[in-house]
Amino acid sequence: MEEVLQKVKEASRITATLKADIKRKVLNEMADEIEKNKEKIINANKKDLEYARNAKLSNALIDRLLLNEKRIKSMAEALRDIAKLKDPVGRIIDGWVLDNGLRIEKVKIPIGVIGIIYESRPNVTSDAAALCFMSGNACILKGGKEAMHSNIIIIELLQYVLEKNSLPKDAISLIPDYSREGVSTLIKQDKFVDLIIPRGGEKLIKFVSENSKVPVVKHDKGLCHVYVHKDAKLDEALNICINAKVQRPGVCNAMETLLVDREIAGKFLPKIKEAMENEGVELRGCEITLEYIDINKATEEDWFAEYLDKILSIRIVDNAKDAIEHIQKYGSGHSDSIITENYSVAEEFLNRVDSACVYVNASTRFTDGGVFGFGAEVGISTNKLHARGPMGIDDLTTYKYKIYGNGQIRE
Repeated sequence: MEEVLQKVKEASRITATLKADIKRKVLNEMADEIEKNKEKIINANKKDLEYARNAKLSNALIDRLLLNEKRIKSMAEALRDIAKLKDPVGRIIDGWVLDNGLRIEKVKIPIGVIGIIYESRPNVTSDAAALCFMSGNACILKGGKEAMHSNIIIIELLQYVLEKNSLPKDAISLIPDYSREGVSTLIKQDKFVDLIIPRGGEKLIKFVSENSKVPVVKHDKGLCHVYVHKDAKLDEALNICINAKVQRPGVCNAMETLLVDREIAGKFLPKIKEAMENEGVELRGCEITLEYIDINKATEEDWFAEYLDKILSIRIVDNAKDAIEHIQKYGSGHSDSIITENYSVAEEFLNRVDSACVYVNASTRFTDGGVFGFGAEVGISTNKLHARGPMGIDDLTTYKYKIYGNGQIRE
């Protein structure tokens, strides 16, 4: 692996100095190449889907793994969107002149080599590669073995475009070892790798965080809440809740716990029960919830659970204070939403809920780099340093100081 990483490190020195117009040209050609080879991608993906079904992976995980014409087109469009973004590299963040005449500039630069560890979703391969490339970084990617065939063909297409433009193909690389030991080796390579971004299950995040010698930005679990306040428009709240849970239950920005004000529980819970059960969602509720609707009883473990499936836990709270305290105790700092027409309560929720993304009267499903206008994302950081929320190209840069003098010496 060291030989592979040495080549990636050398490639990062070239990508760091590429002009914006070259990066844009390459990304647009990559998008064309992906669309042109959609049949190859779909055929490779079929092998992964067969493996996933034989391994009895959940329907939600299989959905994340699936690539069809629509999703491949979205992959290509994401590359084109990233190509349109303003290049962050070389941007002067701040500048000043000292009394002795030294001129100082604080300038954005690439981080270097970024290792991204992720599971299932092969579209992450092209998204992550493009964001790293546009921000002047090289990347080493570790996808899940369930997406191996899809990832290999996608990387081959991207590398073909790099070589066609006389650029090192190693700027976008796959880790040569798909085993757990491969991850263990990668996260200890601080000589070659500058940042690790793990995306996946709780066990993966915990393992990487506890064992990495390389700085880590976590894409931790998405234990997302929607709180329906007593002053909510109930029809609007119902639509938001259905969207947040059902549209794609296997993704990290889907709602996992619904909090409902006691004052409206009698009106709202029967509606949510009917709507969710019509969508095939299993409901689990606290003891008070069970007084209003006949569902399974939730356990303490349910409040900590990221189901990534059609399962929803429901808790009755007395007020916004109780809802916020529940989120503070059980939440993962990802995305949480309040549904209310009460401005002061909404502001209290926005200010006191310490998550990367906090919503008023909207679904948590909007926490997404593409939706936020970043083209795509390498992950949704639940860290507070150095990036938080959907990570786009700006979050894949650091900075250095350029100091211009004319003979100054320190006395």
